[in-house]
Amino acid sequence: MLPLLIALQFLSSLPVTLPGMPQPREMGRSLLFYPLVGLLFGVLLWLASALLQGTAAPLQAALLLTLWVLLSGALHLDGLADSADAWLGGFGDRERTLLIMKDPRSGPIAVVTLGLVLLLKFCALWVLVERGAGALLVLAPVIGRAALLGLFLGTPYVRPGGLGQALAEHLPRQAARWVLLGSALGCVVIGGWSALWILLLAVAVFAWLRHLMCRRLGGTTGDTAGALLELLELAVVVGLALMQPG
Repeated sequence: MLPLLIALQFLSSLPVTLPGMPQPREMGRSLLFYPLVGLLFGVLLWLASALLQGTAAPLQAALLLTLWVLLSGALHLDGLADSADAWLGGFGDRERTLLIMKDPRSGPIAVVTLGLVLLLKFCALWVLVERGAGALLVLAPVIGRAALLGLFLGTPYVRPGGLGQALAEHLPRQAARWVLLGSALGCVVIGGWSALWILLLAVAVFAWLRHLMCRRLGGTTGDTAGALLELLELAVVVGLALMQPG
């Protein structure tokens, strides 16, 4: 139960209180519950969509996007902003890129990136709710947080002593593989055979983003992990919107 509470506290803005300072082993095990946190987010979005039935599609999409951001506390959007600034300002240099990521200020590239990502999510949500496909909202949060588990399973963490290092070092690797498989099967159960195409799209985007991280940094950081999640969620909702019949 404690690893689930750790995952909820770390990934969400929900009022979760831990009984004490968790041990590194419990921190590593919390990664196994990331897809479950994504499922919780997805179900809440689905329920909100059902409750908002009859609301004009643009307003419903805006409210769902607001709920989505509030649930995560904009944690991963912050990572996306830092990564966007660092990727451009780093000029291909590893140390400069890592240094810029530590800067809490956001430059124009970060602002433009966040604006475009939120705009595209809003438009994709608009299409999904307008075409009665609100149940498919469950897929994006699950795939995004399962991707974090996959990232820490197979990618070095490049900031020594950081929280991510404890997560990666104490992750039960065999259990993680089973969780990823179960998450993929669960997505197919929820989304039907069309979810297979979305999973293939997600795997392709994941592999591309991981390649960029490893080429520039030699691995991942907390910021690039957050950026990966946001961009994967975006790819999933846009892919789902494109698949809806006109």
